[in-house]
Amino acid sequence: MPGSEKSEKSDVAFWQGNTALAYGALAAGCNFFGGYPITPSSEIAEVMAEELPKIGGKFIQMEDEIGGIASIIGASIAGAKALTATSGPGFSLKQENLGLAYIAEIPIVVVDVMRGGPSTGLPTKTAQQDIMQARWGTHGDHGTICYSPSSVQECYDLAIRAFNMAERFRQPVLILSDEVVGHMREKVTKRNPNNLKIVNRVRPSVPPEKFTPYAPDPLTEVPAMASFGDGYSWHVTGLTTSDWGFPTNNPPEIEKKMLRLMSKVDRFRSEIVEYETEYMDGANVVVVACGSVGRSAMRAVRDARRRGIPAGFFRPVSLWPFPGEELAQKSLGAKIILVPELNCGQMVLEVERVIRGRSEVRGISLVNGELFKPSEIGRIIEEVA
Repeated sequence: MPGSEKSEKSDVAFWQGNTALAYGALAAGCNFFGGYPITPSSEIAEVMAEELPKIGGKFIQMEDEIGGIASIIGASIAGAKALTATSGPGFSLKQENLGLAYIAEIPIVVVDVMRGGPSTGLPTKTAQQDIMQARWGTHGDHGTICYSPSSVQECYDLAIRAFNMAERFRQPVLILSDEVVGHMREKVTKRNPNNLKIVNRVRPSVPPEKFTPYAPDPLTEVPAMASFGDGYSWHVTGLTTSDWGFPTNNPPEIEKKMLRLMSKVDRFRSEIVEYETEYMDGANVVVVACGSVGRSAMRAVRDARRRGIPAGFFRPVSLWPFPGEELAQKSLGAKIILVPELNCGQMVLEVERVIRGRSEVRGISLVNGELFKPSEIGRIIEEVA
């Protein structure tokens, strides 16, 4: 029937990765975007500027990247699901306020469409040079949740997942895309809203006079979150606080707060960690790659298998927490692990840490703004097999 055909087609789109990220955020309930245009992420802001007013949401272009993340922190405190998007230099500028969101436990989503650096670097070229900045960019200890899409479909799906994780764990969640993934076009299946699992932050279940702003639920280690303006009072600060939200110099209270910022993620890592594998059984050579490089690496492994080389493929979808336990278990017996990445060696350090000498680990770096060809990775697989 013509009507059913039209309905079926409306569930499929041909989008850029950046466009898919924006629509995934909207599907997750995002109703506020604050940011500043920067290549190669600007299409995310463009889509949000057009679509948010249609659903009663708010879009604001701030004066700079610092203002962009500050605005979404404020919006989230007021009850919004808030997003900002940037690239390398902007991600650096956001780090101080990102730390504020971690310690004050404000759920936000930050997208970094990576490009070459340092500084202005390569605005129109691809890179994966922000992997460690995502984990350690802001000072102090905290749990980090960060995802890395490898396809346009994953841009859409991980945007939804990122908002769910931000609301579930009451903290920032990062998405590290890159210029290639952000600008390539692929078919995307839009999720039926009726079938989507959407997570919303836990609201207070007690009246305002009995509300302790940072008293964690013992089962989740996450406090309920009231919105400014709905009758509950709580204090927001970058200082370390007691459960009442006011600054403290009491050592036991300080330790309690800091350890909880870590344990609320570490304890529930099985809810967060995602990865993809192919041909890992009996693999003598394992290739570990994320993001756009994951696409080249998977093709190289498939080609190697066709030539009779026992190669395997492991792609971290969650960069932080890193799926190290899973990689270590699935790569048992591998002679060598290759880690191709578009930087001078960042993820390879984490692979070395979790493998602990059980296999040789070799990093393969490309930092000229281009993407690995499958044949380049395939040639190295053949050499070491």
